[in-house]
Amino acid sequence: MTATESVSGIGLRSERGPVLAAIMLATSLVALDSTVIATAVLTITDQLGGFSQFPWLFSIYLLAQAVTVPIYGKLADMVGRKPVMLFGIAVFAIGSLLCGLATSMIGLIIFRAIQGIGAGAVGPMAITIAGDIYTVQERANVQAYLASVWAASSVLGPLLGGVFSEYISWRWIFLINLPLSVVAGWMILRKFTESAPREHHRIDYLGAGLLTIGAGGLMLALLEGGQAWSWTAPASLGLFAGGTLMLILFVLVERKAANPILPLWVFTRRILVASSLVSLLVGAILLGLTSYVPTFAQGVLGAGALIAGLTAGALTMGWPLTASQAGKVYLRIGFRATSVIGSVLAALGAATLLLVNEDSSLLQVALGCFVVGAGMGLVASPTLIAAQSSAEWSERGVVTSTNMFARSLGSALGVAMFGALVNSRIGSTDHPAPQDLSPAIHLVFLGVAAMAVVMIAAAAIMPKTERATPGQPLIKPETRPDGTVRQ
Repeated sequence: MTATESVSGIGLRSERGPVLAAIMLATSLVALDSTVIATAVLTITDQLGGFSQFPWLFSIYLLAQAVTVPIYGKLADMVGRKPVMLFGIAVFAIGSLLCGLATSMIGLIIFRAIQGIGAGAVGPMAITIAGDIYTVQERANVQAYLASVWAASSVLGPLLGGVFSEYISWRWIFLINLPLSVVAGWMILRKFTESAPREHHRIDYLGAGLLTIGAGGLMLALLEGGQAWSWTAPASLGLFAGGTLMLILFVLVERKAANPILPLWVFTRRILVASSLVSLLVGAILLGLTSYVPTFAQGVLGAGALIAGLTAGALTMGWPLTASQAGKVYLRIGFRATSVIGSVLAALGAATLLLVNEDSSLLQVALGCFVVGAGMGLVASPTLIAAQSSAEWSERGVVTSTNMFARSLGSALGVAMFGALVNSRIGSTDHPAPQDLSPAIHLVFLGVAAMAVVMIAAAAIMPKTERATPGQPLIKPETRPDGTVRQ
């Protein structure tokens, strides 16, 4: 089947199944490697040394993944999704192999960057392919499946990392990716066929380079500022200034480029601006809660590591639950109304977390996280699907990758802001007392609540869509690459 053909009928549904399974498998690899290394850090540093450098194992992966996303999105609109996805899986597998064979911390950090470069293609291509082969009505369920992958990975990642490092070898954290990558790549190669236009375009190398350096510099400054160095250190100031200058030059270059790597029109469409702002806030909120809820559960409420992880896992349990029903809601009341309802629900969940203290129960914390996650399921998927559905096939890769880039940027902003809030209360101590930790993390909950309120406003500025009726699309008909129209 082609990536853009009609998808009615049980036979065609069965043909899409292996493609969906493949992109879910590939997505799970990328998601797991974001968290799986967390519980293996001490084991790795015992063998390779470089304990002071271990934060780079996380930062470099996120950084490489984020800055390459817009580039892959543009390439996907030029040469098709399939070659970009296969390239990403291959690079991710090569990086995994090198990580598994690393003999020094510096080498492992470099190889994690290679992993991140591959991951930068896998994430957005999975969502873009789903947008190509499924109708507007079906995409909410598909997004729920993909959200479930991220949810399961966020909970299972640290657990699997601990099992591998304690009972087998930390190297298998990375080596296990090889056979799974082969399976995912083979399924996409054999089962996914697309009729992508093969046009010869001049690649915007200058724009790609400026975007990578500029965005990379700013994200590195946000990730490491207040951690590896102070905010006023020469390294921070240089990265902020240099990154900003590169992005200004990038805008000037893109205005004149014949085939820009990130077209500036994405910043002129209200639906794309609104969906990207929502995605940025989603990234920041998720980062804040998944990072500090386990710390609160352990350091303040005295829970063990596993229970603390499950408490934060309530966030990712609520997400796919509502995301699977989001399609029914937005087909009835529209994308904007659905997103506003989800944002309000997330804000209510964040408000309940403001009430927790050292006397609260784990159930109360988990319930607040669950409600926030339920709200996310009603805002993240509809805003992304609305953005995808407003674009033609030749624009959808850029639109999707812009949304993903915004979420990565939000994660980096969340790391910087929430870290600064906590450090402002506990200082430089490695073992803060519960009475000091509780008010520090309360600031994180306050920041999350404020962001949820802003997310309501971001969802509200989306353009209004008409309510769908049976047999009619919610948005304008989509155009196939061959010029025909798909209703």
